[in-house]
Amino acid sequence: MKYLLFLFLIIAISSSCSLKQETTTPVAGNISESVYASGVVKSKNQYQLFPKVSGVVQRVLVTEGDVVKAGQTLMEIESEQAQLSAENARIAAEYSKVGANTEKLSEVQATINLSRKAMQNDSVLLVRQRNLWKQNIGTRVELEQRELAYQNSKTNFKSALLRYRDLKKQLEFSAKQSQTNLQISRSRAEDFKVKSETDGRVYSILREQGEMVTPQSPVAVMGDANGFLLELQVDEYDISRVKPGQKVLLHLDSYKDQVFEAVVAKINPAMNQRTRSFTVEATFVSAPPTLYPNLTTEANIV
Repeated sequence: MKYLLFLFLIIAISSSCSLKQETTTPVAGNISESVYASGVVKSKNQYQLFPKVSGVVQRVLVTEGDVVKAGQTLMEIESEQAQLSAENARIAAEYSKVGANTEKLSEVQATINLSRKAMQNDSVLLVRQRNLWKQNIGTRVELEQRELAYQNSKTNFKSALLRYRDLKKQLEFSAKQSQTNLQISRSRAEDFKVKSETDGRVYSILREQGEMVTPQSPVAVMGDANGFLLELQVDEYDISRVKPGQKVLLHLDSYKDQVFEAVVAKINPAMNQRTRSFTVEATFVSAPPTLYPNLTTEANIV
């Protein structure tokens, strides 16, 4: 019995010695801390386009995805009254041109010529009468009548000159005023055309033909044709750890299981009071082949 107990003890000790103990070896390294951010993809210089006037959309001249130039008309708003006003201003401007009123000026110029001749004639008669008076020929009444006639013709001549100058100034003023009114009317008519502010792409048309538009509601979303950036939202508690130049690792819902790299380009200093977050802009270092505005993303700023 003692022999069996001794043998069992030896076997138990041998079994325990044969078991290997698991160990963990520490490795020295830097701990990386990241800041979580969520956001969207935006085209560079993305903006909403607003009409300058209220009205009904008459025509939409572009489609979503079109590349446009600055100043190109994208949409027209009904403007019959504005067009009529512009046409009326054009007619008034044509009528008020100085060249169109040459007859009025010619009429006054003819009066000037006649009054000048009358003045010159009365001047000659006055000189002759004075010479006769020196020779004791004629009466003082005749001399005074010649002097009065000369003064009258001289006054008439000056008056005709003054009328000509005043008429010319009036016509020039009327012409300039009519041209100004024409420019204002044309400008108002142009306000009924919604135009692109920059070269770029039409990403979204928000109003269709026949719909009402106002200056308070956007009608299109515009932006650069090819350039894109990230607009990320960072919590106010984490914003102190974000600096321009930091690396951004991000996921896009439309490119699952892929990681893209960007870099922090700008931190907008004003905090959104409603969300208690800051807007951080980042530019792509490695971007997917195809991007669209408003794609959602989740990112880690490291």
